[in-house]
Amino acid sequence: MPLLVFLLKRLGWMLLTLWVVYTVSFFLMRSVPGGPFDSEKQIPEPIRRNIEARYRFDRPLIEQYGRHLWDTLHLDFGPSYKLEDYTVNEILAEGFPVSASLGIFALTFALTLGMTAGVVSAVRRQSVFDFSFMALATLGVAVPNFVLASLSVVLFVFVLGWLPAAGWGSLQQIVLPALCLAAPFAGYIARLTRTGMLEVLNQDYIRTAYAKGLSQRRVVLRHALRGAVLPVVSYLGPATAGILTGSLVLERIFFLPGMGSHFIEAALQRDYTLAMGTVLVYTLLLFTMNTLVDLAYCIVDPRVRLEQQA
Repeated sequence: MPLLVFLLKRLGWMLLTLWVVYTVSFFLMRSVPGGPFDSEKQIPEPIRRNIEARYRFDRPLIEQYGRHLWDTLHLDFGPSYKLEDYTVNEILAEGFPVSASLGIFALTFALTLGMTAGVVSAVRRQSVFDFSFMALATLGVAVPNFVLASLSVVLFVFVLGWLPAAGWGSLQQIVLPALCLAAPFAGYIARLTRTGMLEVLNQDYIRTAYAKGLSQRRVVLRHALRGAVLPVVSYLGPATAGILTGSLVLERIFFLPGMGSHFIEAALQRDYTLAMGTVLVYTLLLFTMNTLVDLAYCIVDPRVRLEQQA
């Protein structure tokens, strides 16, 4: 029952958030000078009127809002204004798997590299491993991912020739952008894991486990890691948001046909429907991931109840 109440509350907040984001985005985009059919070439006035009538731009703004909101409630984002013969639904259906794959790989790399570095640094405190991993973590946090992407392309593509520079379709083409996207989040996770692990290793039950004769590997992996991972679980919500928004730039750098590329093009070319559809999908993903993180936190730490997370 608490789980059902929690999910219903989150569903209500999600619907309210989507409506607010939709409304603000709709009126902000139309308040900016220019439109999707403005160009350097002058369009004859009769043709312009026909185009505006075709896409209902000749209607009052509040009527446009209500009509598009009704279509959006039926999961119909409408046609793209710039990509002819394509609907927004079709564009999102093609771009979402690319962005989702990039995000999943990046999050996997961030968790694997960050937690491994954090555990080793805590267990080998004040050692060469500790200083080296924490220095790399600080460097990963400090360097923006688009700068890291540029340097990585020069090193791994042009100098070493290990990986392709761009494209999509093979595992080799996703490794480099995923690592560049994961780097700052791996740095944060490494620092959080190290801090949490050092705190847990000083607890009485860890000393008791060592007193029973358990090996260091078993104590760390079976007893200490679960308590140390709590700050990392809390960070997964902001990390997911950062990975989704960070992929916007990296998809352009590596020429990946994901939602980020379409979103940037939609913003530059005033493609209202495509921009609205992309913003709503990103909002839905962020809200869903935050909800899953809260559920995972309750599973990892039974002392936290769902009522506190709602």
